[in-house]
Amino acid sequence: MKLIFIYGLPAVGKLTVANELSKITNFSIIHNHLTVDLLSPVLEVGKGKFWEYMFKLRFEVLKIAIKENIDIIFTSCYAKKVDDSYLKRYINLINKNKGKIYFVQLKCDDKVLFQRIKKESRKKYGKLKNINGLKKLLKELELRSPIPFVDSYTIDNTNLSANKTA
Repeated sequence: MKLIFIYGLPAVGKLTVANELSKITNFSIIHNHLTVDLLSPVLEVGKGKFWEYMFKLRFEVLKIAIKENIDIIFTSCYAKKVDDSYLKRYINLINKNKGKIYFVQLKCDDKVLFQRIKKESRKKYGKLKNINGLKKLLKELELRSPIPFVDSYTIDNTNLSANKTA
C-alpha cells in the first residue's frame, strides 16, 4: 500500500491537485472533508472530541486500505504539534505493514491564497470560504510549517496548474 499525504493551508489546492494526481496514478482519494462531513451531523466541528474521532476514523480507513492493498492520496491541513501524535500513528501503521508514505506540502503566495479561498468550488464540501476566517485560523494554529519529523516534497503552486503540480 502506498499513501501520498498532501498537506497545506486551506485553499492552497490540495484536493484539486489530488484529483489530477489520481488521474495519473489511479490512487483513491480520501480528502480532508470526507471525514469532517461524515462526523459533522453527529458532532459540532472542532468541539469536544470532534478531532480525536476524525483522526480515529482516518486511522481505520488507513487500516482498510492496507488490508485491501489500495493506494490512496490523503489531503489535510497540518497543524504543528496538534496533529503530530496522530500523524506518527499513521506512519507507524504504514511502516509496520511495509507500506510507503510520501509527504507533499503545497504552498502558494498569500495573495493567490486569498483569491482561491473565495472560489465557488469550495462550497461543495462546506470548506472555509472567506479571508477573515482563514486569517483567524492562521492566528490560532501553526499551519504553515512542514511536518518536522518527515521528509516532505514542497511545491509552490502559486503559478502552476493543478496538472503541472501533480
